[in-house]
Amino acid sequence: MIRGVLVLVLVAAQLAPLPGGLVRARAETKEAPAPSAHPPPAAAPAAPDTRIPDGPVLSVLIRRTLLTLNDANLTGNYTVLRDLAAPGFQSANDAARLAAIFTNLRERKIDMSPIIYFDPKLVREPQIDANGMLRLSGFIPTQPEQVNFDLMFQLVAGRWRMFGIAVNTSPTAATAVAPPAPAAPAAKPATATAPKTPAKKKH
Repeated sequence: MIRGVLVLVLVAAQLAPLPGGLVRARAETKEAPAPSAHPPPAAAPAAPDTRIPDGPVLSVLIRRTLLTLNDANLTGNYTVLRDLAAPGFQSANDAARLAAIFTNLRERKIDMSPIIYFDPKLVREPQIDANGMLRLSGFIPTQPEQVNFDLMFQLVAGRWRMFGIAVNTSPTAATAVAPPAPAAPAAKPATATAPKTPAKKKH
């Protein structure tokens, strides 16, 4: 089970330049109005749009995350996987720790690239928890082993970025999918269960 931890991200507001660059002040001047004793309250910042994305977007999130993990396993370099994740995940996990977590998967030379030919199947409805985390759990029906996943994403600057990940494989014939307890990216170091048998071996 993913233990979601709220991670606060402070984003500095940037002002877009005015068209035409610098705007000169008009020659005439006017007396500035006296400040009000009760200034109007500042407008509340717009809440981020944390609606559940539609099906194609969910499919892209799942495939991209698993393929990035696959590249990391095949090359032994987990820097990109970490860099694409949410800030809380990055703070809790360096590339060396991620390499240690996925040692078994990497050493067995599992190649998950065939997932591009299959549609992800969710075992439960996508959900967004009280902290705004999107959770996707399911499998991809590759042969002879299906790839099970349990993923969590955080909306950062308008983009869903990985906040937790767990991946393993199991026989395709299995009807019940129980993904392993995924990484706890912000509060604790990431943990993941290595797969028992490969989906495909790279020769």
